[in-house]
Amino acid sequence: MNTQSLEKLRERLHENANVLGNLFVEAFHYIGLFAIGAITAWAGALTCWDMLHKGDITVDDILLLFIYLELGAMVGIYFKTNHMPVRFLIYVGITALTRFLISDVSHHHRPDMGAIYISAAILLLAVAVLVVRYASARFPSTPQASQGQPDASPEEA
Repeated sequence: MNTQSLEKLRERLHENANVLGNLFVEAFHYIGLFAIGAITAWAGALTCWDMLHKGDITVDDILLLFIYLELGAMVGIYFKTNHMPVRFLIYVGITALTRFLISDVSHHHRPDMGAIYISAAILLLAVAVLVVRYASARFPSTPQASQGQPDASPEEA
């Protein structure tokens, strides 16, 4: 075999490996998204079921449902756009900290520095949302957005 035919064989092997690798990565991507979405929906349904059987719905329960809602929305947006909406992660963090703060204050009934720290963390995350929104508006990630057209970035959603 001459070097030209070996080079062609190498290129075909590389192309086939690239196609097969992309197929495996996309399959893993979709299976993972479906699994996360299904687990989130199942956890939300179990939480609703527990609330109905308990007969008492607290603010903690409602905030937990909001966390599930944000996770589901995040999976849906990632499924449609292949972009991870960072703001949704921050929203989940804000909601989780708020849930923890309400639970802590309602169970312990005493003010302490922990409530101040959690409140400061919530404020810091809220400022982070503003920074992310400003950065995505000021420095869009798509070329058409910089020419005055709407940004397709999930950060603006």
